[in-house]
Amino acid sequence: MRHRKVTKILDRKKAPRKAMLENLATSLILYEKIKTTEAKAKVMRPFVEKLITRGKVKTVNNKQRLARVLPDKKAVQKVLDVLGPRYKDRNGGYCRIIKMGVRQGDGAPMAQIELV
Repeated sequence: MRHRKVTKILDRKKAPRKAMLENLATSLILYEKIKTTEAKAKVMRPFVEKLITRGKVKTVNNKQRLARVLPDKKAVQKVLDVLGPRYKDRNGGYCRIIKMGVRQGDGAPMAQIELV
């Protein structure tokens, strides 16, 4: 039973959902703006914001913890070298979700998620 569970499952098992979130987070970090469905964007926002918060302090432990989550080394370096210092004085709220309408094929609500 799923009583009072708050995790959005996005109609996927745990491993594919985790892989999808890691890949979307990597794309968002590298390109700073991606277009996806609203549901995925809403699930991805706290995931990415925790990564950026971890990247504010450049330590070996934080680098290793980011490398566990992000499959691309360039994304880890960007979080530590670019995004961490950029948001040093900001207390969260690094991502913005902009609704884009519906996808033509299946009518799924689309959104653009970008770094502020």
